Amino acid sequence: MTNDHVDQARIEAAVREVFLALGEDPAREGLLETPRRIAEMYAEVFGGLYEDPSAHLRVGFEVAHDEMVILRDIPFFSMCEHHFLPFHGQAHVGYVPDGRVVGISKLARVVEGFARRPQIQEVLTGQIADAIMEVVKPDGVAVVIEAEHLCMTMRGVKKPGSRMVTSATRGLFRQSPVTRSEFLSLVHGRG
Repeated sequence: MTNDHVDQARIEAAVREVFLALGEDPAREGLLETPRRIAEMYAEVFGGLYEDPSAHLRVGFEVAHDEMVILRDIPFFSMCEHHFLPFHGQAHVGYVPDGRVVGISKLARVVEGFARRPQIQEVLTGQIADAIMEVVKPDGVAVVIEAEHLCMTMRGVKKPGSRMVTSATRGLFRQSPVTRSEFLSLVHGRG
């Protein structure tokens, strides 16, 4: 994948420098093409830096639906901005329309667009909620993200299987404990 915004040659040169700093030989057969592959990977996984994820929400439909809409279990991958290691998990997004709904694929695209940046989970959760609130203008939005962070599971404290959970609520979901509780029960209740 190519991305015109990413200086892939510069990334390749930097990766070669990292190999040298580690005492590795960048000309070794197994590493020879690795700088190019890493540069291509970065162009792909950080593609969200060069798009406005909110733009996906601008296409909607005027409908007389004012009950909760939830898209749960949206898989995502992101990159921790502190260690440049992946974190991955699932996002659950809900909103209460005020006469306008968006296609469910648009909610997944918003999650993906914000996740494809150097990121921290707390900010990611809020960005998704804020984008939906600003563009769709619903009565309320709730987002819950559950993720495993490789910066915590493969290094440092080394606690694989631990998952971080973050939430962001706006409008009705923040004001009404009943609405928030209904959202959480529908997201986590697999019954």
